[in-house]
Amino acid sequence: MAEEKRKMVKVYISGELFEVPEGSTIVTAMEYAGFQLKRGVGCREGYCGACATVYREKGDYKLKGGLACQTVVTDGMALTQIPFVPAEKPTYDLDKLSPDVSTFMELFPSVFRCVACNTCTKACPQDIQVMDYVQALIRGDIAKAADLSFDCIRCGLCALRCPAEIVQYNNATLARRLYGKYLSRKSPELEKRLKEISEGKFDQEMDKLKKMGRKELSETYYKREIKIS
Repeated sequence: MAEEKRKMVKVYISGELFEVPEGSTIVTAMEYAGFQLKRGVGCREGYCGACATVYREKGDYKLKGGLACQTVVTDGMALTQIPFVPAEKPTYDLDKLSPDVSTFMELFPSVFRCVACNTCTKACPQDIQVMDYVQALIRGDIAKAADLSFDCIRCGLCALRCPAEIVQYNNATLARRLYGKYLSRKSPELEKRLKEISEGKFDQEMDKLKKMGRKELSETYYKREIKIS
């Protein structure tokens, strides 16, 4: 029996028309069309945030954003990649900062221009409640902001769409750093393990793993004992 012909769809990549297989992600569609991707791709269908893309779908005036490794092309889609979103980030010494709203007033005053339009949340490919963590920062709730922004991959799409010109992801990064240094509870188990590592307790095991071939390493990984508490 002859192999069934794969259905094709038409997409516009940076203004040029191509036919690509239906069901392709933007990344695979671009490669099928002959593009050699040297930048703007990283994890290949994971969550690294390197392949931010803006697009419009046929018959829809809205400009949308997504990650090229996850977003599936549709017939008539017009797209272009944004390898990164330029944004200034102040230089700071974490040891000299305090975990409260005054730090953001000094380093990121733009965050207080938020008009609560929720455009940033709608733009996020991770479905993070971006506006909510921005509002938490304005209230001085650093722990809440760190928690809500935990899955941020810094793709920049929130900042790209923000009418108040806020660089949300840089604010989120600082919130998580402040939380980790000053606000999170210290784990005695972690301190114990770090001490064991520094004393070389696991050096022999690590050397053994480094000498393993790919096949042996894979077998060792899948045969490991998994403790469920």
